[in-house]
Amino acid sequence: MARQTGIIKLKGTVGGISFYKTSDGHLAREKGGVDGNRIKNDPAFQRTRENGSEFGRAGKGGKILRDAIRLLLQNVTDKRVTANLQKRLVQVVKSDTVNDRGLRTVQDGNMGLLQDFDFNSKAKLGRTLYASYQGNLDRVTGEGTVDVDPFQPATMIAAPGGTTHFKIVTGLAELDFVNETSVFDSDESSILPWDNATTSLINLSASVTAASTLPLIQVIGVEFFQEVNGTMYPLKNGAYNALSVVAVDQD
Repeated sequence: MARQTGIIKLKGTVGGISFYKTSDGHLAREKGGVDGNRIKNDPAFQRTRENGSEFGRAGKGGKILRDAIRLLLQNVTDKRVTANLQKRLVQVVKSDTVNDRGLRTVQDGNMGLLQDFDFNSKAKLGRTLYASYQGNLDRVTGEGTVDVDPFQPATMIAAPGGTTHFKIVTGLAELDFVNETSVFDSDESSILPWDNATTSLINLSASVTAASTLPLIQVIGVEFFQEVNGTMYPLKNGAYNALSVVAVDQD
């Protein structure tokens, strides 16, 4: 594809060239490609069909995960999260050693590859929260806990300009990729001042089905606020809020 750099940006097709806009800017590419029926039926495109099937399965898995944690994800702004998660889940699908090529699934792949996935690529948890914390995921009880040691927020949290307060959040998702359902629970700290006063120990807990045999994913995040006349406002629409996968249990 080519990039449009002129003052006037085009949309549509001219002379066999399609002009369009994406999150990467205004682009252009030659119109054409292989006929869809040929891809569906020609033996020469067997690998293409297999790749397409697994790509679609990864996409569906990403939607199940995003929908499961929506309560927290809606506070994180990253227009690339769907594409980034899709890319990671394609890796998970490809790690499936149970099923044949083209039939590989998320649930039979190595879901541990989702570990440390950041739902906001511009505000990664490891570059936002420097305080020491311990996460624990107990499949038997269905409980996921997070203990954040006392810390000085102004030193141990990298906050964007305008921040006056913050909170720590956690969530636990139980994912059923076969039936396309999920169970989710979350917890959060109080909204705390972003200053040099040392916090108390923060204990958070979320629970799903005890003794579940489904994949479990635990996430931790930080959300920022600005206090104006006693009211807390989310800062910059969540553009700097962090949310990351910190534990995966696939049974």
